[in-house]
Amino acid sequence: MDATVGSERAAIRTDWTLDEVQALFAEAFSNLLYRAHGLHRCWFDPTEVQISTLLSIKTGACPEDCAYCPQSIRYNTGLEDEPLMHIDEVVKHARAAREKGATRFCMGAAYRSPKNKQLEQIAAMIAAVRDLGMETCATLGMLSIEQAERLKQAGLDYYNHNLDSSESYYRKIITTRRFQDRLDTLKAVRDAGLRVCCGGIIGMGETAHDRSELLHTLATMPEHPGSVPINQLVQIEGTPLHGTEPLDPIEFVRTIAVARILMPRSHVRLSAGRTEMSDEMQALCFFAGANSIFYGDKLLTTDNPDVSRDQALLARLGMRPEAAKMANDGKSRL
Repeated sequence: MDATVGSERAAIRTDWTLDEVQALFAEAFSNLLYRAHGLHRCWFDPTEVQISTLLSIKTGACPEDCAYCPQSIRYNTGLEDEPLMHIDEVVKHARAAREKGATRFCMGAAYRSPKNKQLEQIAAMIAAVRDLGMETCATLGMLSIEQAERLKQAGLDYYNHNLDSSESYYRKIITTRRFQDRLDTLKAVRDAGLRVCCGGIIGMGETAHDRSELLHTLATMPEHPGSVPINQLVQIEGTPLHGTEPLDPIEFVRTIAVARILMPRSHVRLSAGRTEMSDEMQALCFFAGANSIFYGDKLLTTDNPDVSRDQALLARLGMRPEAAKMANDGKSRL
């Protein structure tokens, strides 16, 4: 094992400087991947991938103006609004996801922030899904500490609340919510004892400096997020970001590698945008340290590779789904 990688294994840092992050992005691609892959092998089995399924339990009619999102009420994307699902329908989807190999079931609702009555309905869904033996995750917008504690009481393992972009670029993407609002929700989630799922979207026209700043913010949180979803922009006609110049695939892989080096114990997840990625690009991402994907043909409202394609890809790469385990042990595999 490389001596540098071995020494880094014991040092989980939350004090990275922005200059250090930018220096990682500037490394030669082969050197960066070598370092990231070696570090990944220290903390995880490189042949395992954690499998999640994401279900939109309430779709559309969101008052926010996120420039990438077809669920915003401000954009005409042809998306049909759907009210909050009934618990029986959610459990049906969760059971089907479990049968296809998913170990974590994520529920997403297009809210700015949920009302308490809605939160109680979702709490019942969380308890029912956890009874199936699956990890649970929810993304519902902004939360108060009291709401986060209620979700914890219901059995929620993870709460997803992405930063989306760097703080510098944020106002070009969203104007109806402050960057600090996102940080405040993440603090409430941590204070409630929930594990954090937090990442961002790249390919929105941001600069390399913005990508460095985004990962720097994630890697200098009081504790690294347990899951770090890295999304590639899915361009939806009718949203302001439709027509944005696509990101160089090498830059996407580079971002995965830097995330792995900065947050070695986190699950780094290939999230939105995989339908536009070649098998070869995804293979490079796995080598660079990605070790989580979403199964299923939809991610909330956007397309995702079907399960059979993912199973075939993992088989070609000699990889397999990570075994199911409940998330509240608080540690990654050592």
